[in-house]
Amino acid sequence: MQIRFSGDFTVKNARQDVYTFLTDPDRFCPVLPDFKALTKEAAGHFTVTLSLGISYIRGDAKIKMVLAEATPPTRAAYTGKGDVIGANVTVTAAFDLTDVPAGTRVDWRGEAQIVGRLVSLAGGLLEPLAKKNLMKLIDGLQAALSGNKESVLST
Repeated sequence: MQIRFSGDFTVKNARQDVYTFLTDPDRFCPVLPDFKALTKEAAGHFTVTLSLGISYIRGDAKIKMVLAEATPPTRAAYTGKGDVIGANVTVTAAFDLTDVPAGTRVDWRGEAQIVGRLVSLAGGLLEPLAKKNLMKLIDGLQAALSGNKESVLST
């Protein structure tokens, strides 16, 4: 099963500050929905653990992530592979940053490829759940970058 997503939002922060936030897993990962843990292996390589539940199927998702592209202060892109409750997942996510009069425009897009038993068990629940969690992530990013949560840009 393949799920694609994209969109944009604007924050008042400077582009370099947004870029720094998006490329720092210590600041970015806790914004992920159902975030449980972060383990850094090397610069640009880390494993993020999420606690997931789809109907009666519950468990942890461990995804090994790589900052595959880092072009300061305009672009950050991640790739990842991992195990998600009886399935294998491959993910990509990219953020393109542009200066605008109001601050920084963040154009985001990504894709998740899910293969395995989970697809047959959860079926039509996966895509709505993925979209719901994606919107939580984007809302969380906007809130974090806007200072509506702890001041993540100053940590």
